[in-house]
Amino acid sequence: MHFPTSGVEVSPIVPPLVGFAISTLVSPAGVSGAFLILPFQMSVLGFTSPAVSGTNLLYNVVAIPGGVSQYIREGRMAWPIAWTTLAGTLPGILLGAVLRVRYLPDARSAKFFVGLVLAWLGWRLLAEFFTGGRNASAAKRAIEDKFSGRLPKEAVVKTRRVSLGRVEYEFWGETFSFSPVALFALALGVGVAGGIYGIGGGAIIAPFVVSVLHLPVYTVAGAALFGTFATSIAGVAFFELLALWGLSPHVPVRPDWLLGALFGVGGLVGTYVGARMQKYLPERWIRLGLGLVVLGIAAGYIGQFFY
Repeated sequence: MHFPTSGVEVSPIVPPLVGFAISTLVSPAGVSGAFLILPFQMSVLGFTSPAVSGTNLLYNVVAIPGGVSQYIREGRMAWPIAWTTLAGTLPGILLGAVLRVRYLPDARSAKFFVGLVLAWLGWRLLAEFFTGGRNASAAKRAIEDKFSGRLPKEAVVKTRRVSLGRVEYEFWGETFSFSPVALFALALGVGVAGGIYGIGGGAIIAPFVVSVLHLPVYTVAGAALFGTFATSIAGVAFFELLALWGLSPHVPVRPDWLLGALFGVGGLVGTYVGARMQKYLPERWIRLGLGLVVLGIAAGYIGQFFY
């Protein structure tokens, strides 16, 4: 099948299957899989123009509701994390889209920096997995042991306190907190990166919140996906506006709607399945999967700088 907007020639069965496989594997960790869809489009399908970023964001728009709806239904949506993430990534992703089209058609150096940051986050996640919490406090080890089995129905997120200085919530009898200012600042930077590369931001937000802010992945995954979904809508719309404005008339920027939708249909089912699977997976193993995924992204970003 030929996709005229992107110039891609591929069977219509392939994008949904790829979207389903990737999203099923990574959505339990709060990642949509767009960071893997992007290199597939570029390296396998040969879709390399800036329009691939908007197409990748379109995948998020179609795919993520499957997982978000399940996290909301099961009470594992931490809305303070979701709204703070959205507040930062939304303006960032719009700025990133402009930078991508005007100044960064080949942003190898910036990707190299992102790769180094992700490598550090991935290393932290893997170190925590292999040390088994030996360096953690007794209270933290007790929580890790508690989260080592299937989640019960009463394991839901309950917001306790919200202020500019601190947000506090309860999950399965345990209390967690974070600084909304710190999370907002991170989300703003992630939004710029997401707008440039068309990855939505969840692949960076999720490991940071889990590893650095020490929040349970069960409460982070749904919020990270929600933020990625909302900002991806804005990103797709903005790439369309860039095409209409003729900001860069000689560079294709309009998303390939059919190709992105086909990837997204598979992802829609995959994120739902992944969200359903999450409550059966020990948090420690989800962290391991997230760490491996993040290191994989880092290796790709760092490697492209040298080749």
